[in-house]
Amino acid sequence: MARPGSPGTLLTVVPRSTRSIEVLLAGALAVERVGAGVVRVPSTGLTSTADAVAGLREQTALLVQLADVTDERALDALPDSASCPLAEAGSADGWAALVRLHTALRDRGVAPEYEITRTDQFAVLRRLLDDHGLPPNGRVHVGLVLGTPGGLPGDAATLVDAVRLLPVGATFSAAGLGGSTIPVMLTALATGGHLRVGTADTSDYAEGQAARDDVQLVARAAGLAKIAQRPPLAAAGARELLGAHGPVQV
Repeated sequence: MARPGSPGTLLTVVPRSTRSIEVLLAGALAVERVGAGVVRVPSTGLTSTADAVAGLREQTALLVQLADVTDERALDALPDSASCPLAEAGSADGWAALVRLHTALRDRGVAPEYEITRTDQFAVLRRLLDDHGLPPNGRVHVGLVLGTPGGLPGDAATLVDAVRLLPVGATFSAAGLGGSTIPVMLTALATGGHLRVGTADTSDYAEGQAARDDVQLVARAAGLAKIAQRPPLAAAGARELLGAHGPVQV
């Protein structure tokens, strides 16, 4: 099971893809003001991922998480955290790539978020940790993504079952794609978890109402976290939760 409920809630924002560093920075400044603690940055597609990471670190206190990292060379951008997908580890080549990334994250001091979209990936994570050790600072943080086609359904019962499969002592953030956003958010807060929201995950704010921007989605998540008496974590708390104490150049 996951750790007991944190006194605060880590809010991760996943904005729509953009090639513009200026657009990314402007959006990050806006979501930081309403409670976001982590911003995800695409590992490909920006004009310069390294410049985007440097700009975010210079202009905000947000932790910078690279999204869907499959090649350890992406870590040259020196993020605080990296999303480590487990979906491709079923093949020998996919497993070898995952092990290399896991090792590189530890060597660089970059905090991983192990992204799980299917039930079989819990076994992949257990094997990875048993065979190759814990990530930096011993913190295991899992990103549970519900509502993907063919993946974990986006409902409360599925999330509760998924939390039971987490490694002992692990923390987790949960994202509900599309119409599963609200039930996943409420269940995550009730089970001691953290929240991932953003326009990359859902285009709607309510039925028949498009989401205006990431600020609107983060503000709603922050409001629910406060109602649950687990307000958004500030930067120091976010770093402590993830064990993100500064990436290193190698």
